[in-house]
Amino acid sequence: MNGIFFKDWQSIGHVAITTIAAFIALFLFVRISGKRTLAKLNAFDFVVSIALGSTLSDIMLGTIPFLEGLIVLFLIIFLQYFFALLARTSSRMERIINTVPRPVFADNEFFEKTMAREAITKEEIYAAIRSAGIDQIKDVKAVVMELNGTMSVIKRTQGSGPSSLDDLNIKN
Repeated sequence: MNGIFFKDWQSIGHVAITTIAAFIALFLFVRISGKRTLAKLNAFDFVVSIALGSTLSDIMLGTIPFLEGLIVLFLIIFLQYFFALLARTSSRMERIINTVPRPVFADNEFFEKTMAREAITKEEIYAAIRSAGIDQIKDVKAVVMELNGTMSVIKRTQGSGPSSLDDLNIKN
């Protein structure tokens, strides 16, 4: 029976202790690394999350030694911050790492090319507008596909001055 479900009791103990230690270590790394690791994910952060989960699994199951696994976890989080720093200091790296927000609807016009590139349907845009609590399409200034894949609905206002849409080059 031991060979079918587990190798031996010593390996069960090893997996249990390693799992607890690796879980606590990852928790501490994530707490130290701050909110970026926990934010809604863009493509880069999604890759980081997958790499963290895969490494944690390997540590827990003893596929890689504990200390080597902790070094990998540390390096993944370090690389996340290094690339975030590159993105902050270089607009080109920002576009490579984070993409850019794209308007998919503005001033009663659907941007079909952008919708196709982002694989978004009109129904999804309407759903985002409804989720924002807006009934009348005429009340919507724009719908923007954000860096993390969510859609922001910008309500039309009478205000003047700088707009959160200024960097998107939407014609008025």
